[in-house]
Amino acid sequence: QVQLVESGGGLVQAGGSLRLPCAASARTFSRYAMGWFRQAPGKEREIVATINWSSTNIRYADSVKGRFTISRDNAKNTVYLQMNSLKPEDTARYYCAAAAQIWYAAYRVDEYDDWGQGIQVTVSS
Repeated sequence: QVQLVESGGGLVQAGGSLRLPCAASARTFSRYAMGWFRQAPGKEREIVATINWSSTNIRYADSVKGRFTISRDNAKNTVYLQMNSLKPEDTARYYCAAAAQIWYAAYRVDEYDDWGQGIQVTVSS
């Protein structure tokens, strides 16, 4: 089991940027595919971006392509989500997730085994 802790959220104006780090406890962090998801009130949890263990396979939701960047530092057991050109519709609780023994950028919620508590991102217009 992996403990995941997100940080870096908050309130930002439309057009602004935020960087969300997610720190993982696993000593075998490099064996996990990692993902960022988000959930707005009254909506289902949706994929934002995913990355495989070696950063050679990365996928983004269409809604964030060209604005968000996912990356990871296996030496620091951390995955990042850089969010630029933020829009009010990006407002949601953002969750970091880990998928064990999956070597590609896992895209489905049910592929992930461990989840962080989430962190709120609010974009004002």
